[in-house]
This record gives sequence, C-alpha cells and structure tokens, in this order.
Amino acid sequence: MKLKKMFAMSISVALISSIIVGCGNSETSSTNSDEKKPIVLKLAENQSEDYPTTIGDKEFARLIEEKTEGRYKVDVYSGGQLGDEKSVIEQVQLGTIDLARVNASPLTEFVNDIGVLSMPFLFKDEEHKWNVLNGDVGSELLDALKSANMVGLAYYDSGSRSFYNSKKAVEKPEDLKGLKIRVQQSSLFISLVEALGGSATPMAYDEVYSAIQTGVIDGAENNFPSYYSTNHYEVAKYYTLNNHSSVPEVLMASSSSWDKLSEDDQKLFYEAAVESQKVQREAWKALEDESKAGIEKAGNTIIEVKDSTPWREAVEPVYEEFGTAYNEWIDKIEKAE
Repeated sequence: MKLKKMFAMSISVALISSIIVGCGNSETSSTNSDEKKPIVLKLAENQSEDYPTTIGDKEFARLIEEKTEGRYKVDVYSGGQLGDEKSVIEQVQLGTIDLARVNASPLTEFVNDIGVLSMPFLFKDEEHKWNVLNGDVGSELLDALKSANMVGLAYYDSGSRSFYNSKKAVEKPEDLKGLKIRVQQSSLFISLVEALGGSATPMAYDEVYSAIQTGVIDGAENNFPSYYSTNHYEVAKYYTLNNHSSVPEVLMASSSSWDKLSEDDQKLFYEAAVESQKVQREAWKALEDESKAGIEKAGNTIIEVKDSTPWREAVEPVYEEFGTAYNEWIDKIEKAE
C-alpha cells in the first residue's frame, strides 16, 4: 500500500514539473518571436576602407541603426566588392543593391541633368558650392534621380581637380600651351584642356606615372590626395591649384528599397544621410591637409591661383559646346547664394 502511494506521488511530481517546464519554454519562445531581426541593407562603395567616402558611409550606417533603434542595419561593402560605379548604378536601378555612394559624373549617363555638376568652374568658391549642393538647387538635382529609379539622399566631398606637370610652373591658362595633359576619356575634359591651350591626351589613370616619367605626357589633373597617393608628385613637381572641376559624390538609394520604407523611416534615412556629410567632409579635409603636407615636404612647387577670372574666360567655348543643355541649371547655380 505504501509502495502504491509513493508511486502515485512520483507521477504527480513528474506531471507538475513537466507543466512548469512547458510553461517556461512557451514564455521563452514567445519572447524570442517578439525580438525581430533587423532589416539589413547593402551599401556599395568602390573606395577603400579608410577613404573619406567610406568613413561617411559608415557614419550613415551608424546613424541609421541609432535612429531606427536597431530596426534597420546598413552593411557597407567597400573596395568595389559589388562592382565598379557603372555596374553599381545599374544594380541600384534594379534593386539588387539598396544603397550606394557614387561620383556624380557616371550618373550623367543615366540622368542627364546631373551632368551640369561636371561643368568647369561651376562654383564661385567652396562656400558657394556647398550652399548650392545643400540648398534648393542641390535638392532638385537629387530629385532628378527618381526618373531613373534612384533616390538621391545627400552629397559627399571629393575636392577639386587641378593641373600638375613635370615641365614648369603654370600660373595662367597660356602657360599650358604645348603641354601634353592626360585626361579622362571624356569629350568634355578634352575640350576643357584644349580650350585652356593644352594638348589633351586620353589615357588610363594607372598608366600616368610611367607616361610622365618617360615623357609620353607632361602632366595630368586631379585632386591633392590622388596626386599624392599615386606618387605622381614624384614625377610631376608642379601643382597648380586652379580648381577647374569640383564634382561631388552622391549617396543614394534604390527606389524599390526606398518604397518599402514608411514615410517616417524615409525621413530618418534623409536625416542620417545629411548628418553623415559632416563626418565625411571632415575626413576629406584631413586627407587633403595630410596630402598637401607630404607634397610640400617633398619640395614640390604649389602654385595657388588667386584670380580665376582668366581661367573662367578661357573655358567659355566649353560652355558654348556643352552648357546649352544645362542653361536652366547653370542660371540657378549662378543665382544661388
């Protein structure tokens, strides 16, 4: 009899224990289901991990995670992992890439209006440039991307391009006469150099160092960091700060990815993009200063152009040839303060 009672008690304890454990598991399962995983978005970047645009991308990603309280996460794929800029733009259009940072120049092939940003001496100075880009005109240009299934979010800095050569100090446009200058494979840049009196020579950028070294060309044009990081300063000792081209970078989203966001989240993404610009521009300025210091230490000659009027007047034929397509935009930019 005693044995039967003990057996019955054992069964009761076992049943109660299983019920308690079962309830506990149910609660844990419920808790886990409530913890939703973040929606992960891909951002394409063709520059290296420590480059200013990548630094800007990462700040944007950090702000997105913070502002959405972890509901969204942006993974930055730097170093061209997702393809070159043209390929990335096409993938953004298709929606296979959610976000990207690209230069405005290749965007012209997809949205013609953006081409106005490639016009030479477009801005009066740095202050005017950022007032334009961060103002109504800049916003209108970003809005133009919508016609190609892209959403422009903000602009990043990539400095200004200037001339450098191995022969002499170039202080005015006439000094370029007879110099063979490497340019991009672009009819606009070819016309620019020729209008300034130089001899334009289209060439792959990775061939420039040896071409200057062997005298095939006399120089090229680019920003301070590129001039320094490629070691072109070793073979071209004269750098003229004429700032003839100042094409910005564009941070953008795929329309298909964008349309999946709520209106409130779209506002948060815009905010994050605009706020990330400050960190990106600071990183660019630091890189420019570091590059300039290295160039000066090497003993190179840096010629600062204090009056850009002769340069602007010299490129009027370029505006006659290419500017008519952008007359409305150019007028808006000139009037912007």
